[in-house]
Amino acid sequence: MNDFTTEIVQTLVTKGDLNELFRSHLERAVNTLLRTELTAFLEYEKYDRTGFNSGNSRNGSYSRSIKTEYGELTLEIPRDRNGEFKQQTLPAYKRTNDTLETTIIHLFEKGVTMSEIADLIEKMYGHHYTPQTMSNMTKVLTEEVNAFKVRTLNDKYVAIFMDATYIPLKRQTVSKEAIYIAIGIREDGTKEVLSYAI
Repeated sequence: MNDFTTEIVQTLVTKGDLNELFRSHLERAVNTLLRTELTAFLEYEKYDRTGFNSGNSRNGSYSRSIKTEYGELTLEIPRDRNGEFKQQTLPAYKRTNDTLETTIIHLFEKGVTMSEIADLIEKMYGHHYTPQTMSNMTKVLTEEVNAFKVRTLNDKYVAIFMDATYIPLKRQTVSKEAIYIAIGIREDGTKEVLSYAI
């Protein structure tokens, strides 16, 4: 189970706003995809010395909003100094994008592996990104998962209990899989997902 699934479970346990959870993850994922597109176009990483004197470089970004099923996303569209970069993630001047939503949701449903992301992008755009570019795309999400797993628990818990929830997972077929969750109850009665295992 990835960190995104953990956050869904935690949101359900605490009766939080699932739409806001989806909206914030969607916004982060799309912004990451946009930055990675520019990196693929320039053919060098940000701050990489190979970019010096390459004839083109990053040149900031401009903001754009797009309406989705989960709320409005604020996106930072990156620019290159020569004005040659044309991002492919969002259609020009379109304020809603169902294809984008579906694609990003599939990324999360599929576990966000590099080969699956590459496969989806290639199907969408007919463009193949290198494994390094795919790695950059998933790096942000991987860092969040790792941070969750090694975080320090600072709160005091009056009780800790284990539970299991079954969620449908789509692989070759749709089947339900148990996710075992350790939940801590704080002194004020609020709950926190402490850990999980599949």
